[in-house]
This record gives sequence, structure tokens and C-alpha cells, in this order.
Amino acid sequence: MSAALLGSVPRRGRRRAVLTVVTVLTPLGVYCAAGALAVAALTHTLRYGLVEPRAALAFGVLIALGELVRGGALPGEREPAPLGAAGALAYTLLGQNAGQPTGHGVFQTVAVVLVGSLAGAAPHAVLSRGRGLEHLARRLIAVGFAAVCCRPLYGAAGLRERFGEGPGHAAVLLLLPALTALCDAVLTALLLRARTRHPYGPLLRDELRALPHLGSAVCATGVVIALGVAVAGLWALPVCCVPLLVTQLSFRRYAAVRATYRQTIASLARATEIAGHTPEGHARRVAELSLAVGRELGLSGTELTVLEYAALMHDIGQLSLVDPVPKGATALLPVVEQRRIALLGGAVVRQTGVPAAVAVVVERQADPYREQPLPARIVRVVNAYDDLAGECASASGPLSALERLRLGTGYDYQPEVVESLARVLSRGGPAPGGTG
Repeated sequence: MSAALLGSVPRRGRRRAVLTVVTVLTPLGVYCAAGALAVAALTHTLRYGLVEPRAALAFGVLIALGELVRGGALPGEREPAPLGAAGALAYTLLGQNAGQPTGHGVFQTVAVVLVGSLAGAAPHAVLSRGRGLEHLARRLIAVGFAAVCCRPLYGAAGLRERFGEGPGHAAVLLLLPALTALCDAVLTALLLRARTRHPYGPLLRDELRALPHLGSAVCATGVVIALGVAVAGLWALPVCCVPLLVTQLSFRRYAAVRATYRQTIASLARATEIAGHTPEGHARRVAELSLAVGRELGLSGTELTVLEYAALMHDIGQLSLVDPVPKGATALLPVVEQRRIALLGGAVVRQTGVPAAVAVVVERQADPYREQPLPARIVRVVNAYDDLAGECASASGPLSALERLRLGTGYDYQPEVVESLARVLSRGGPAPGGTG
């Protein structure tokens, strides 16, 4: 079925084989690298002992506290433990402690971060919250990268004299966090690519766009902690960390509110299914497939949020109809009737309190594609695909639906969106489950 979407069975087979290999080997390679680094760090530290154990204990407790208060992973959360990440970065950048040079090396840095992260993550592992192993692997590799770049500057006298003081020290403290954040973004996008099978380019752009926000706060706090401890000693830790701790708790509340908000919208979208206007799961399928197509076309961040909300509520205008649409298949109606239902849906959406951009997408989903914003073009194509594929209840249904969409690219459907949909489906996108 899906092979015919691309017109070549062998080509699709090769793509699927490559994708399967990437999906398996990328996480495996990351976990193996993180595991090898953890074993080497623990072995070296146990053999030679801790340098400055008080500082190691203090930063280990800080990292554990950051992990402990992170709560469960929520959708869209890019750094679930900013306090822990800032503490790990600060220990890596720490060149002095109360005016005295520090002596911990790369392996001790990784070992302290590992033990602190495991101690703080243990309650979450018991409660099965989030993807703890992936988060820990990323943390260890990023810290290892920063430590390899930074610790030799403090451990070798010649390098310290050349770069470790004055402008050189400031340059290191500015450059290393930026490079570490970039390394983590690349690694995160790779793991997301393997887990979700979305295109790597848009995922990486999404991660890079997020860096100036929470990522910059983590990097700045790590630098401030390192500088504060260098002057005032370990007593600077609580002073420097309280603001980020409060921010982290506030962020958790905000993320929880957003999650509840999305659940409310998803429940509202199911009103058409409960009322019998659309088939079971239609809104969910359109939203999932629209998000996949949106990522394929390079949308990210707020654009994807607007697209998801609009896709979930794209059929809500049917609640205002006296006579339900047969099987809820709006794509099969005359254009005038499609536009009337879209305008009714936009009016309903505007009463829900969601951003106005969502209502605009719902209202304009039936317009000619050259007059639509990109999210409306995506929703129209995906909704029509689900309608048409469900109407053709046979093995060739999805293929027939795509061919009918391609025939409508002169006026109704944007060709680039239709082809992006075909690529998503060829990678095993959500299967059509009925009309809607």
C-alpha cells in the first residue's frame, strides 16, 4: 500500500531499511558512549579518590536537588532539570574555590555529575516518569565534552598562564557553555530523529531555536555559579541557585497548565465524535498527521502548537449544523458548504479562548490554498486525505486518496503539502481509520 505512494517498492524498502538502522543504532551508540564514559569515570575516581571532596559533595548535592525537583517529563519540555544542568556545567567550569585553584579532572567531573544525577533521578525511576536513561546519557556526553575542552585549561600551568586568567578566562566561560549547549542540541535532535522518525533538519532547527530561551538561562547560571564559588567559596552555591530553583518550580507549574490546556482542547475536539458527527479518532488522526507534515515542512515551536490545536478542532463547526454531514466527510461537500462549516467552526473556536491564530486556520481551511496560511493548507490536505481514504474502504484507499489530492493541486491543495504527506505516509505515518 505505502510502497505505491512513492511508486517504487525497492526504493521504499531501502529507505525503510536505512531508517530502521538509524532508529536502532543512534540510541544504541549514544547509550554505549555514555556507558563507557561513566564506567571510565567511576573506575578512575574510585582508584585515585576524590580531589577536594567537599566541593565534589556540594556540587553532587546540587545536581541531585535539580534532578529531584524536575518532576515528570511533560510535552515540549527541552531541559527537564535546568538546576541540575546548571550545577553540572558550573562544576565543569570551576577553576577556583574561594581563590584557590581546583584540581578535579575530566573523570571526576563526569563521576560527580553521574552520581548526583542518579541520586536525584532515583525517585523518578521508581515512579516511571519520563525518559530518564536518554536524559542521563545526554547529560554525561555533554558534560564530558565540556570537561575535555575546559579542565585541561585549569590543570596545566602553561595553559592557565596563557588562557586561564583575565579576558582568556572570560572567553572560555562564554564559549564553553555555548558549545556544550550546541552539542546537546545536536544530540537531542539525533535521538528525537531515531525515536519519532521525523526529518532531522526541522528537529535540529527546533532545538537551536529553543537555545536562546531556557538554554541561555542554564548556561548563564552555570557561569555565575562558577564565578561565585571562585570568589566566595561553596557558600555561594545557595545564593546563586535559589533564583533558578524558583524559576524551575514556576516553569513546572506553567508546563502543567499547558498540558491541562491541551487535554481540554483534545476533549473539546472529541465533542463531534461523541455527538456522532465524525468517526471515532478522526480529530486525533488529523492532528497527528498534520504535525508530522508540519515538521516535514519545517514548522516548529508555536507554529506547531497552532497547527495541532487547529487540526484537533477543524471539524467543530459541524456541531452547529441541523443535519449532520454524511459520515462527517466534509471534503466531499461542495466548496460553499465547506466554507460555511469552516466559518462556523472558527466562530466556535474564538469562544474557547485559544489563540486567534487557531481560529484563523479553522476559518480558512476551505479557501483556495494560495489564499491560506501554511497551517490551513496542511489541515485541509490531511483532513481531505483522511476523508477520502476512509471513503475508499479497501487496500488501495490511501493510494486512491493521494491520487485524488494530486488531481486537486491546481486549486484546492498545495502540491508541496501533498508531497510532504506522501513522504510522511511512506515512513509509516498514522493510518486512516475512517471518514471524517
